[in-house]
Amino acid sequence: MGGYVMQIQNYSVNDGEGIRTAVFLAGCPLRCRWCANPEGQTMENVMTGYLETDEVIRKIRRQMIFYRCSGGGVTFSGGEATVQLEFLEELTERLYDMGISLALETCGQFEYQKVRRVLEKMDLIFYDIKHMDAERHRFFTGVSNRRILENAERVCAAAVPVVIRVPAIHGVNTDEKNIKETLEFLRDRCRGAKLEFLPYHTLGEVKYSKLGLEPPSQTYQRPSEEEIAGWRRMAEQMGIEMVSYR
Repeated sequence: MGGYVMQIQNYSVNDGEGIRTAVFLAGCPLRCRWCANPEGQTMENVMTGYLETDEVIRKIRRQMIFYRCSGGGVTFSGGEATVQLEFLEELTERLYDMGISLALETCGQFEYQKVRRVLEKMDLIFYDIKHMDAERHRFFTGVSNRRILENAERVCAAAVPVVIRVPAIHGVNTDEKNIKETLEFLRDRCRGAKLEFLPYHTLGEVKYSKLGLEPPSQTYQRPSEEEIAGWRRMAEQMGIEMVSYR
């Protein structure tokens, strides 16, 4: 078996504990207007390639000494890794049997029961929550947030550590009402989950020209460190533990 891969990035330190290999799988059910990895929205394009499972495993096996020495492992990202579910399941089973620590970055737009076996083998799940309003979420991503919020509760209730990641983007989701509702949702419905704010960046804009796409709107802006620090204080006052993998 194999699947479409955007990139296999070694020596990653922003996608979980220790030194990690991030495996970016192509395909995504969302169309976020600010997307930093637009090549991940489809499986086949000029910036992705097809790899057999054995080839991915060989590349990862060469990095195992770094995992052992640092407490690292492999993080599946995207795109949205669960789109290629059979490929993800096979990689997860093989790496789990090799004793490698596993993490998953997900937007949460999946059928929970179909993905449950993969989730249970993870040592850490990064879970995106982009907006609390269903229609605004649909406007910015192309889909409602109903399933995403329902799955967030299910994932947070499972026996796997969860970090909720909120992309902080002026012009999208940083108004006072949405920040407050996001924090209340975490406090009330995702007990035990940690929180990380990810400030907007434009590092992926060069990819849009390669793909022949329009770049994100210039109305999207990065919050200041002072603003993020203020939201962190709000979260901590509500009993939510903050983390940072930046």
